[in-house]
Amino acid sequence: MSIRVYAPATIANLSVGFDLLGAAVVPIDGNCLGDRLSVSKSDAEIQVAISGPWQHKLPTDPVQNIVYQCAQYFLEQLPQSARCGLKLDLEKNLPVGSGLGSSASSVVAAFFALNELFDQPFDKEQMLPMMGELEGRVSGSIHFDNVAPCYLGGLQLLLQAPGSFCEAIPAFQSWFWVVAYPGTSLSTAQMRALLPAEYSRSDVIKYGRFLSGFIHASYRNDPKLAAAMFNDVIAEPYRSPHIPGYINAKQSLADLGALASGISGSGPTMFTVTDSLETAQKAAQWLKINYVTDPCGFVHICQIDSTGARRI
Repeated sequence: MSIRVYAPATIANLSVGFDLLGAAVVPIDGNCLGDRLSVSKSDAEIQVAISGPWQHKLPTDPVQNIVYQCAQYFLEQLPQSARCGLKLDLEKNLPVGSGLGSSASSVVAAFFALNELFDQPFDKEQMLPMMGELEGRVSGSIHFDNVAPCYLGGLQLLLQAPGSFCEAIPAFQSWFWVVAYPGTSLSTAQMRALLPAEYSRSDVIKYGRFLSGFIHASYRNDPKLAAAMFNDVIAEPYRSPHIPGYINAKQSLADLGALASGISGSGPTMFTVTDSLETAQKAAQWLKINYVTDPCGFVHICQIDSTGARRI
């Protein structure tokens, strides 16, 4: 039996929720924006095959591939009697170092497919820490704002409390999320290194106000208030100078009528939010001309993907 799954792209941080908020997104035109993976049992050891438009960015040694390491880790959690050889085929559809949760997509796809293959031996509360640990091997630190929405879908708030690892918060169905990847890559670890070790009291208070205000507005179904909360005092001031064209793009998108814009994850992908398809289309066109700098870059108009990882 072979299991084939899809794990969507994600926007982490969402400006107001550094390391605590993340959203799964899906293009409205039906394009694929996420990794696909097939897994089956075999008589051999763990075997990994890679295809897709971004396969050339992954290690040539299968043992160094994160999906190999996911399979190895997953098997170690099973009773000895249940372990077997595995064959994994990864279709790499997300660019590495893009800020769209590329490593999280591969990790979630692998763990989700393996859990399905072995008849779901682990529940959500067990799966998420495993996903976070393996994704941390790529990004340089353990955080869950990509893996949680990729796995569960929607807009996820990380709580990491006993019995409640994360919880979905309401998402505005009228919003369009335009994501623009310029075509260059940035190391998550290097972008995290740009952040200060300590923050001022005033910035900590602002961070709490913007995050709690956004969550309050989401539950109150107040999109105007939610958009007003999109202020990043933790990462954007330190990262934006290192993302070519970002500062100009943010101002230009505001002039076009966008509700808010921000850095997706650690960049260089940026996102902009609108409540009008017409404005989203204008923003997408502007970004294609002015923000995408490489032929491999792209722009997608998306909405929130409420499903997350799923069998296909």
